[in-house]
Amino acid sequence: MILDLEALKAATVSRDPFPHLVVPNFLAGDPLRRVMNDFPTIDMPGLFPVEEVTGGATFGTLLKDMNSPELAAIMGEKFGVDLSGRPTMTTVRSRARARDGQIHLDADFKLVTLLLYLNDSWQSPDGWLRTLRGPGDITNFAAQVPPQGGLLFAFQCTPEAWHGHTSFEGERRYVMMNYCRDAASMAREHARHRFTAKVKKFKRLFGIGKIAA
Repeated sequence: MILDLEALKAATVSRDPFPHLVVPNFLAGDPLRRVMNDFPTIDMPGLFPVEEVTGGATFGTLLKDMNSPELAAIMGEKFGVDLSGRPTMTTVRSRARARDGQIHLDADFKLVTLLLYLNDSWQSPDGWLRTLRGPGDITNFAAQVPPQGGLLFAFQCTPEAWHGHTSFEGERRYVMMNYCRDAASMAREHARHRFTAKVKKFKRLFGIGKIAA
């Protein structure tokens, strides 16, 4: 296990404005460096299912650890949701467009969302994730977190879980894992992501969609 489960156990769940927690250095030290080196090479925007990209060995170890029963048990205890045996959907993002990060809720078939950031130290004032008090104003936030390497942001997908980030274009890498309510809903969403990933790869053959780091 390369994830710091003890740090997660010690983390406090904030309920303002919706249940969420932040764990800096959830992945740290040499494992973090190796995962960052093994992160899939993607120069296109959007989410890609992990089945549609190729990462190195330590990246594979990370995915295995994120899908472990141990992590599900801790997350379930933190948010008061039984996550044992729930299907999971794992996607990655490498590049952000200026229009990304708009205020949104996660789909209602998702129970808990985990975002593990895999960037170097974040210097930009933009691109920070914000926990929002409603859907109307990106400046009306309770907290914000930088997408820096090894930081975990996790939240319960409630009807109040509005979130987003200010406009940023360039490299903004993370792994997102969703604990899902049922397999059928997850499969439909997963199929949609796989289709859009294939379309983006096809366009990339013609030089369409590339975003510089």
